[in-house]
Amino acid sequence: MRLPRPRPPRRPRRPRSLAGQLFAMQVVLVAAVVAGGALFAYLSAQRQAEETARRQTTAVATAVADSPAVVAAARTKDPTAALQPYAERLRRDAGVDFVVVMAPDKTRWTHPEPSAIGRKYLGHIGPALRGEVVPETYQGTLGPSVRVVAPVHDPRRGGRITALVSAGITIETISAQLRDQVLAGIAAAAGALALGGLGTYVINARLRRHTHGMNAAELSRMHDYHQAALHAVREGLLMLDGQRRVALINDGGRELLGLSEDAVGRLVTELGLPQPLTGALLAPGPRVDELHLTAERVLVVNSSPVSGGERRGSVVTLRDHTELQALSGELDSVRGFAEALRSQAHEAANRLHTVVSLIELGRAEEAVDFATAELELAQALTDQVVGAVAEPVLAALLLGKAAQANERGVELTLTPDSRIDDGLLPPGLPARDLVTVLGNLIDNALDAAAPPRPGAAAVRVTARATEDGELLLRVADNGPGVAADATEEVFRRGWSTKAGPGHGLGLALVRQAVHRNGGTVALDRAPEGGARFTVRLPLHAADGPATRGSAR
Repeated sequence: MRLPRPRPPRRPRRPRSLAGQLFAMQVVLVAAVVAGGALFAYLSAQRQAEETARRQTTAVATAVADSPAVVAAARTKDPTAALQPYAERLRRDAGVDFVVVMAPDKTRWTHPEPSAIGRKYLGHIGPALRGEVVPETYQGTLGPSVRVVAPVHDPRRGGRITALVSAGITIETISAQLRDQVLAGIAAAAGALALGGLGTYVINARLRRHTHGMNAAELSRMHDYHQAALHAVREGLLMLDGQRRVALINDGGRELLGLSEDAVGRLVTELGLPQPLTGALLAPGPRVDELHLTAERVLVVNSSPVSGGERRGSVVTLRDHTELQALSGELDSVRGFAEALRSQAHEAANRLHTVVSLIELGRAEEAVDFATAELELAQALTDQVVGAVAEPVLAALLLGKAAQANERGVELTLTPDSRIDDGLLPPGLPARDLVTVLGNLIDNALDAAAPPRPGAAAVRVTARATEDGELLLRVADNGPGVAADATEEVFRRGWSTKAGPGHGLGLALVRQAVHRNGGTVALDRAPEGGARFTVRLPLHAADGPATRGSAR
């Protein structure tokens, strides 16, 4: 016996999209409005048609009652002979269904149906016999009708009522007229409904494209995920609209750019960012892993325009590269130190071979003199640096840079007035910033003064504390120098005298580190003819930029 296979569970129906729900609601609303308008128009037209019929029959009845021919015919013995042709002609001309002239006792003298002449009039004539014009709706010979009864006064008999006139329009005629109006109204309502439905469809089709066919629950869920993702991402996220206004920014973006809570809605040019970074944010094309500097950070900027048929803005991501850039600088210094040590080891091996050869040749005294001279030269430089700079980080940096300078054929000297005692630097002045400042300045000076320039290449370094409570760092070279009109441009990111990518960031980092610690950096021409950079950093432990930078 084969058991029936179980049916797979039915997948729940996906709720209708938000655009579909709005379309259905709008169609129902438009249909209800059109139906209500059509019903109101029908009732209004019906009342208007009955009122028009009443005014028309009143005008006809009073006109006939005031006619001298009717008054004269009422005096004769056979009023029908004179009044029947007149009443029928008037009925056709006035557009009413009947004009009945009768005696005061309701005996008809005229009627559209000749067989009804001589019979009693069906309707109320009491108010008319009292001289009033009486409108009413009554079931007569021709069916229900809107009619008016008016009295005929004979002046020769003292104004006595000698006859009555009744004019009316049947309800069927009124309904026929109303039917034509209703059909026209229905056609107009159907046209309005079709146009409304078409407009609603077009609007909702556009809404469906913008909402990607999602329903209200999905949009709400996406909004929740969107907010959670914005606050969870540590990197900065910045969204700009087509007018380059900030449409959205997360907490990381505010922190990296140093913006306040009111940044949303402001133009990029109003954020107070550095000019190169502002230009990158305003650029229409994509940007990939560009390094930009703010007052306190090194940022990696990536931007991509929002896809679409119109300019919809761009999405910008920001990554903090400050620590990595500092570590990269330190790694370059370590790599340079290692290269210098390798070169010194190679040079020491050559000198050792020379000493050994001199001993083998029996010239021991010359070997001793040669080795002693080399040791005295190296020890003199070490003693000078260690004696003048007690700060271990700066001392190690200067010794390493001296080895690099010697390898490149540049004489690096420390001026006699240089002196930094141990413990002089406050805790708020990070040693890493000092390495960034002095290391980049010495590297640039070595590049500028290094051979193949004519003459001896030299770099002079000054590091001392001034009487004004400042740390003075000065690096001068005898290279070609910097043009006077480029003294501010050299600190811009990307400016460099060396060709190729990867250059033009060192001096920008120097100025950033100096400003972060509340100092100044200046460029002028050295006495030797090259460039001279002078950095002044405050040594007092105040609540200034240095303290805040250390806290960060």
